[in-house]
Amino acid sequence: MTEHIPLTGYDRVFEPEMLMRAESLRRTLHTRRTIRDFAPDPIPREIIETCIRAAGTAPSGANQQPWHFVAISNAEIKRRIREAAEAEERAFYEGKASDEWLDALAPLGTDADKPFLETAPWLIAVFAQRRGDEGEKNYYVTESVGIATGMLITALHTAGLGTLTHTPAPMTFLTEICERPANEKPFVLMVVGYPAKTATVPAHALNKKTLPQISTFMD
Repeated sequence: MTEHIPLTGYDRVFEPEMLMRAESLRRTLHTRRTIRDFAPDPIPREIIETCIRAAGTAPSGANQQPWHFVAISNAEIKRRIREAAEAEERAFYEGKASDEWLDALAPLGTDADKPFLETAPWLIAVFAQRRGDEGEKNYYVTESVGIATGMLITALHTAGLGTLTHTPAPMTFLTEICERPANEKPFVLMVVGYPAKTATVPAHALNKKTLPQISTFMD
């Protein structure tokens, strides 16, 4: 028989306060931007640990929590990751990517050079576990890890840190460099740190779809 315990953490609040809380979070997340210019200033490990703990509370299929976060501040490991990532990026920009894909990226001004992989104080490699430690199959892995990654971004931004979701393809080099087992697949490489004082973002990135464009209400 499945054991159940009382639900906690959901004290009811008046609707005006509910709206105030939701609006406060919306305003905070509205300022989030993808950063590519990072300051080298160190970030205490405790802050990164706390944000990962927050991500670890994400819902997951059958509560299997099929994720693993590798947080990297070691300069030599960051250098190795940069070299491997740039090799994949050069192959992407020099032939693997379609013209349509490159046209879509053009307004962002990205290229194969990724100096931020060494400049930023932290990299967090997120791995998706296709099977558990005992070989059992995990379910809804992509959905679960995607939700946890979103919560990680939210936690880091709320803490005042800039982030970049970096996804060179393929990312198999992360498995070797981070010494992860074969049952895990690299999901995303998160670059974390303070934005540089001279940081800029493409104006194109501020174009967000409106509520009617992203939602339908069926009252």
